[in-house]
Amino acid sequence: MQLSLSTPLVFNRPAFATRWMAVSAALSLAILGTLSGCSSAPPLDETPTAAKPSPDDSRPLPPSITQGRSRWVAVPWSDLPGLEQDALHEAWPAWLRSCERSNPVWARLCPEVRALAQASSEAQRDWLRRRLQAYRVESHQAEVNGLLTAYYEPLLDASRQPRDGFRVPLYAAPADLGKRKPWYTRQEMETLPTAKNALRGKELVYLNDPVDAMVLHIQGSGIVRVSEPDGRQRLVRMAYAGTNDQPYKSIGRWLLDQGLVRDASWPGIKAWIARNPARTQELLWSNPRVVFFKEEALPPGTTPPGPKGAQGVPLTAGRSIAVDRESIPYGTPVWLSSRGPQTNLNRLVLAQDTGTAIVGAVRADYYAGSGPEAGELAGRLKQPLQLWALWPR
Repeated sequence: MQLSLSTPLVFNRPAFATRWMAVSAALSLAILGTLSGCSSAPPLDETPTAAKPSPDDSRPLPPSITQGRSRWVAVPWSDLPGLEQDALHEAWPAWLRSCERSNPVWARLCPEVRALAQASSEAQRDWLRRRLQAYRVESHQAEVNGLLTAYYEPLLDASRQPRDGFRVPLYAAPADLGKRKPWYTRQEMETLPTAKNALRGKELVYLNDPVDAMVLHIQGSGIVRVSEPDGRQRLVRMAYAGTNDQPYKSIGRWLLDQGLVRDASWPGIKAWIARNPARTQELLWSNPRVVFFKEEALPPGTTPPGPKGAQGVPLTAGRSIAVDRESIPYGTPVWLSSRGPQTNLNRLVLAQDTGTAIVGAVRADYYAGSGPEAGELAGRLKQPLQLWALWPR
């Protein structure tokens, strides 16, 4: 899950399972500068050309489909911008992952999806037209334009044990988390003896910057390069394991309400902290919500798979999106079109995640991957969006 924060004044995000997202580029670069080798971010799509007419477009269009927060209106395939140019084979791994957790609607087509895994993009395109119907996603008020933001997975250095420069712990869920609701606030966790006792022994790793830790809490998941006591270093994922059930409060909003900044983007927040280091703790305590993590081992020497989204499958950089479940069900292939100052996208994606900030008929959060390039895009992307759901005929 996650929160989506494209150059945000108020941070609110989706979920790698309940997540929070998009952080600004400057902060991403500050955090990730030493880990650029792990970076992944999708390329810009070219200016779309009109889709060529398809024999399947001559079929009568089926009636509209009503979802909880959207209406799907059947359209010819020629309506989809950039259909002829997308490298569909790059989206197929994400689709195969959705087939691992497919619902009954898609279960009967997943064998065909698997059979096309090594096919050309042209063969895959012909299959889409033949077996699926394209539906324009719009609100119940017939609004077809929405909002696209992005999120990513941070990469941070960490230490297994506290040492000079690494004093900020990330915690596993305490044993009494389910018994006390809500659990202690961020401030209480750092000051009350009962809360501190409940967290003793739950430290997973230590970071060197409390603001980096806040970013990880906002994103809900991240990869850390851990220095072990014996000197070894390895990559592990800090995966979402729950929260203290306290409300999320934007630290940017707190600064604005206090009249302390005019720019509450991450660069503005970082600049304020640099000028006011003695008030950093006060700032962080203004957000009582804390995320607890669980550790997931990553295979050595390979590009780590994406974190699991709310569908329960690993996300694919550039091909997974978070959506409002009441508009688009998990596992649905979606044609996404967005043109703006940060990127031009016309491509096939899979609805595999959701988040508390991802609400509305035409609303998507784009998983940009991991590393500084992905973080830069996630921090800046906030532009118009159109969506088409692809559904079995």
